[in-house]
Amino acid sequence: MISSETITGYLARLASRQPTPGGGAAAAVHAAQGAALVGMVARYTTGPKYEQYADHVARITTEADQLVVEALRLADADEHAFQGVIDSYKLPSGTDELKAARTAAIQDALVQAAQTPAQLIKLAENVVDLAAELFDVANPNVISDIAAAADAARAAATTARVNIDINVVAIKDGAARSRLAGQTDGLEDKVVLAADSLTKRVRERILA
Repeated sequence: MISSETITGYLARLASRQPTPGGGAAAAVHAAQGAALVGMVARYTTGPKYEQYADHVARITTEADQLVVEALRLADADEHAFQGVIDSYKLPSGTDELKAARTAAIQDALVQAAQTPAQLIKLAENVVDLAAELFDVANPNVISDIAAAADAARAAATTARVNIDINVVAIKDGAARSRLAGQTDGLEDKVVLAADSLTKRVRERILA
C-alpha cells in the first residue's frame, strides 16, 4: 500500500516496468503533499500572535490532515482499480460466452477506474480552497508553502483529468460516460484557475 511504504519504495515501484502504481496514484500523492503543506503552514500560524485566528486555523489544520488521509486512500484505491482493469483484459475469451463476459468485465473495470480520479479532482479543489482560506492569516515566514500546496493540488487535478480521459474513451456505455462527465467536466479548469490565482497572490506578497 502506498500509504504505508517508504518514499524510496514507492518511487522504485513507480519507475519500474509494471503498470501499477502509475499516473493516477502519483496524482493522489500530489494531492496528499498539497494537503500536508496546508497543514504545515497552519501549524506555524499559531501562538499569541495568531490567537484571534486560532479557531479558524485549528479547523483548517484538522481538515488538511483529513485530506492527507483521504488522498492516500485514493492513491491505494487507484492502484487497486487499475489492477482490476489489467486483470479483466487477461480473462479468457475462447468462446462467445467468455468473450461477452470479458467485455463486460473490462467495461465495469474501466468505469470503476475512472471513479478514483474523479474523486481526486474534487479533493484537489478542497486543498486549494483550504490553502486560499489560510492565505490571509498565514505566518509570512512560510507563505511560499501556500503556493507549493496550490501547485501540488493543481498537478493532482490535471493528472487526474488525463487519467479519466484515457478510461472514458474506452467506455462504450453512453450513460456511464455521461455520469462521469457530469462529475468532472469543468471542475479541473476551476481548480487550475484557483491554484494559479493563489500562487500569483503569494508571489505578489513575497515580492512586494
